[in-house]
Parts: sequence; C-alpha cells; structure tokens
Amino acid sequence: MKIAVLIKQVPDTWEERRIDAATGLLDRAANDPVVDEITERALELALTVKDRDKSTEIVVVTMGPGEATKAVRKALSMGADSGIHILDDSLAGADLLLTASNLAAALRDIGADLFIAGNESTDGRAGMVPAMVAEHLGLPMLGSLVSAEIGSGKASGERQTEAGSQMVEAALPAMLTITERFPEARFPNFKGIMGAKRKPVATVPARGATPASRSRVLDVTERPPRSAGRKLIDDGSAAAGLVDFLAAQRLI
Repeated sequence: MKIAVLIKQVPDTWEERRIDAATGLLDRAANDPVVDEITERALELALTVKDRDKSTEIVVVTMGPGEATKAVRKALSMGADSGIHILDDSLAGADLLLTASNLAAALRDIGADLFIAGNESTDGRAGMVPAMVAEHLGLPMLGSLVSAEIGSGKASGERQTEAGSQMVEAALPAMLTITERFPEARFPNFKGIMGAKRKPVATVPARGATPASRSRVLDVTERPPRSAGRKLIDDGSAAAGLVDFLAAQRLI
C-alpha cells in the first residue's frame, strides 16, 4: 500500500500570533515554524499501518516556503519514506482554491492508495482543503474521523455528529481526515533523524490549474477582549441566580 500524508508547517501554536495589517494575512515570520500537530497525528495513523505491513510506502506532501523542507525532514525522521515539497514564490499567500489545486496536481501522479490529512490546520482552521483535493482527484472522502480502520481495499471509521456517531466506509483510493481524538505522533529517534538525511525529497513548482488566488482579505479586526465573568455570591439564593443566568443565555 502507498499512503500520501498532507502535512503543513504553521506558526508555533503556543505563541501569540500576529496579522500583517497590510496584507490581512497571518505574519508567519513572527513565530517559530513547527509541524502542525494535527498533521503529525495524520502521519502517525499512516505509520501504524506501516508498522503492521512493512511493505507500506509513505509519502508526505507539503506546500510552503523554503523552510517548510524542515517539516518534510521531520516527517521523514518519524518514519515516512519520501517527501514532496511544492515550492513556488507565486504561491505566497495562496487561498484555499489555489492551495488545493496545487496539492492535487502534486498528488495526482504518485499512485497512492490512501490519502490522509488533518481535519483543519491550527493556523487557518478552514477545514476545507482536504475535501477540495479529494474533489480534484475524484476521491471519496471520510472526514473528521475519531477512529479509523485501514483494510484491504477499503477504509472505515467513526465520526461524531450532533446527532450521535456515524460509521462510514469507502473503497480505496480515498481521502481521510482525522481529528485530535487520534493518538499523538511518535518522537523521531536518533536513527530516524540520521536516516532522514538520505531519504529523497522532491521540490516541485506550482502546477495547479488556478493561476492566482481568487479571494482576498478586505479587512482585519482584532478580537475584542473577553469581558469579566459574573460572580455569584452564595447568600442562600445562588442556585436561583445561576438558573436565571443560564436561562438568560439560552443554555437551559
């Protein structure tokens, strides 16, 4: 089996993020770059398949600036076999359509049986790129899974909805997106770190059908500060006050 995993380099999620007022885009230079944790969990799912079947081949794919190669190398040190880095200055600030178009173009010819991604990145949180890629490639998609089983010729899993749980399955090839309910990724060991230096990483230019981003940010507004909460003093009537507050907020 050949598995393609979409990974992404994002600004450190533990640091305060800044928006470039001129472009309306996230200022990626303001924070240290890290591999998005949800994409590491996606890679971990692929690695568990490889643990069971050593013939499994894992290819990681990312789109980003030159330093995003570090994200690919980390994935290789964790156990992936090769990487593809879409690197093109024309893709700076790419919107969802442009991103998906170029990812799909890079993935189309690698002959993967399974495509795995996180359900949403921690920087943009749009949650739409994997579905767009699946549409470009004509793949069925199992989205926002909390568990998954990869079998011979099919993938299945569970996802949570407001109405309960859904059990879904699709014939391969297919796209899967996973949530943070999946296990954390393993740490690369010394052997993996050294071996990653010898694994192949292909750098490819933009090949998507969309020539430029079709959307742009018109305005950016800072999130207002959180207001102080309401404090109830238990003078014998706190329970009634709490019920009144919850009812006013339409929580009961």
